[in-house]
Amino acid sequence: MTARTRLVGDYVFTGTTTSEGTADEAGGLLAGGAVDIAADGRILGVGAPADLAAATPDGAEITLRNVGGLLMPGLINTHAHTPMTLVRSAGDGMALQQWLTDAIWPREGNMSPDDAHWGMKLGSLEMLLAGVTTSCEMYFFEDAMVEAVEQTGGRLVLCPGVIAALLPDGDVEPRIAELAGLHARHHNPDGRVTVGYGPHSTYDLTPDQVGRIAAQAREVDALLHIHLEETQSERQQVIDTYGRSATTMLAEADVFAGPVIAAHGVWLDDDDQQILADAGAAVAHCPMSNLKLGSGIAPITAMRQRGLSVVLGTDGVASNDNLDLWEELKLAPLLARGVTGETSALSAVDALQMATVDAGKAVQLPDVGELKPGSWADIIRIDLDQPNFVPGLAQDLLTHVVFAGSSAHVTDVWVAGEQVVADRSPTKADLADTINEARTRGTRLAEAVR
Repeated sequence: MTARTRLVGDYVFTGTTTSEGTADEAGGLLAGGAVDIAADGRILGVGAPADLAAATPDGAEITLRNVGGLLMPGLINTHAHTPMTLVRSAGDGMALQQWLTDAIWPREGNMSPDDAHWGMKLGSLEMLLAGVTTSCEMYFFEDAMVEAVEQTGGRLVLCPGVIAALLPDGDVEPRIAELAGLHARHHNPDGRVTVGYGPHSTYDLTPDQVGRIAAQAREVDALLHIHLEETQSERQQVIDTYGRSATTMLAEADVFAGPVIAAHGVWLDDDDQQILADAGAAVAHCPMSNLKLGSGIAPITAMRQRGLSVVLGTDGVASNDNLDLWEELKLAPLLARGVTGETSALSAVDALQMATVDAGKAVQLPDVGELKPGSWADIIRIDLDQPNFVPGLAQDLLTHVVFAGSSAHVTDVWVAGEQVVADRSPTKADLADTINEARTRGTRLAEAVR
């Protein structure tokens, strides 16, 4: 007997759009739509309930749930350092390099695996409550991070970080030697944890080191996740040292020969953007963090015009200072329009696609970010019975979601078909206990560097 769960909403946004970036009437936004979910957590069908019922095999066991609201793909945070919830807001007002060396790295140097576990657990719950079902993480203490996300029910793309500044005498060789084993131990494309590689940057690592890490990643077709051209001073430092931009240098080292997400890209010039576009790389746009650190505004309109994939990330909690991707979802089109003077620079549907289906492809998870048969049932429910969504006409609904909506309107969340948030409460982990434990550990890290 085939078992399935059928979620019926007032609307379903599948993530499917036309080439013009508008909601596709054949599948993008369905009034009175439903999603059928198999027992293994994958989507069996999306459409009108009557059509799904007609296509359901005889004898199928169906759990029918009329949840109403808007059902849509969970959001995907493509650049985060989530255990940094324990150092939230540290060093506010400092420029990037001073912020890292004086405020952040000293605290992280005192962090234990248990600390990282509770920081990751807290941040995972923060994201799930906001409808962010997947995050791409560059950090350490991998076993502790995986355990934390297994306890919350989220989806994790783990990119073990390599930072010379945090290692004894700057010796990265033992760390690089660990990476293949970490991938073998934790990478599970049929589960909720996949593993990439996370060399920090070209101002921390040498071109040879990044190139060797990238070669390791290509051997297992894994994602490479790196900070790139975040600040003007960083860009100039690399040019002064190597005589060319970081992007050019990494291209010469074949770093872009495999899948890559470059975080930030604020100071990519035209040639850099074209290199990344030609390589099929993606840029994780983190507007809130870039503004807070005074790094600038990434030229994402020019990037997209060159065919470069742009997706959204929050960056670490200390420089944002939260993991609420809805803020990036709203800020990205506002900044694009403000910088270019063109209201057509980035539409609401463009932004939604950046945070869902495009992000899924960028993090090497083509089965998330879109509600379609065969994809994982990573789904969120938006409460439309709120003043923000009036009048709520179908042609304006997705614009309402981006510009009037927020994480406060997320009521329920499913990951791989499992409900991990119900009526705004986590179902798998105790939020109050997690907050208390993380608060204690964050306080200790702050006191250790005074």
